[in-house]
Amino acid sequence: MTDAAPSDAMTERVAQKDAILEAAFVHAAFDGWSRRTMLQAAEDAGFSADTARRLFPQGGDSLLAWLGDWADRRMLETVDRESLARMPVRQRIATLVRTRIEVLDDHKEAMRRAALIRGNPANIATAGKALWRTVDRIWDAAGFPIAREQGLSRYSRRATLAGVLVSTVLYWLEDISPDNEETWAFLDRRIEDVMRIGQLRGQVKGLVRGLPGAGFLQRAGKARPGAMPQR
Repeated sequence: MTDAAPSDAMTERVAQKDAILEAAFVHAAFDGWSRRTMLQAAEDAGFSADTARRLFPQGGDSLLAWLGDWADRRMLETVDRESLARMPVRQRIATLVRTRIEVLDDHKEAMRRAALIRGNPANIATAGKALWRTVDRIWDAAGFPIAREQGLSRYSRRATLAGVLVSTVLYWLEDISPDNEETWAFLDRRIEDVMRIGQLRGQVKGLVRGLPGAGFLQRAGKARPGAMPQR
C-alpha cells in the first residue's frame, strides 16, 4: 500500500482536527478550552488520545487556535459569493461578519470561555494574530484583498474591521434577544459609524491598542490612515 499524497494527508489531518474541534464545543462550555476538553472530544470523535496529542500538541491552546481557522472556513463556505459580489461594501462586510458569528451561534457558552482566555494579557499576541487572519479573510472575500494594501493603509484597514468584529462578538456573547436581533442592529450601527467617519485617526489607536501593529500606528503621528472603501 502506498503512502497518501501530501495533499490527501493534509486533507485528512484537517478533517481529523475539525472533527475533534466540533466535538469539543459541548465540553468547552463546561470545562473550558483545556487538555481535558481535547481528550474528551477526541474520544467522542472516535480518535485515540495519542492522535489528539499529535494533532493538538499544546492541548487546549492548540484546540483554541484551530477554532479561529475552523470558523473562518465555515464562514467562507456558508456565504453566497455571487450574491455577495452584488452588494454594496457595507452590506458585504455586514454579511461576512454576521455569517462568521452565526456559524458559532450554537456554541455561545464555549465562545464565552474562549473570549475569557483570549482576553488574558498573556495571550494577546496569539489572539491578535488570529484576529488579523480573520479580518484579512473577510476583506479578501469582500473583494478588497489586504495583500494589495501597503504601509499605514494596510494596518488601518485591518484596524477598522477588527474594531467592528470584536465589538460585535462581545455584544453577541451577551445578547439574549430573539435570533440575535439586537446584535445585528448593533453591527449595522457600527458599520454605519465607520462609513460616516471615513477617517479613523485617533480611533484606530483605541481599536488596536495591544494588538500586532499597534506600535506602528502609534508612531504614525499625523499620517492620514485609510478608510473603509466607499463603494
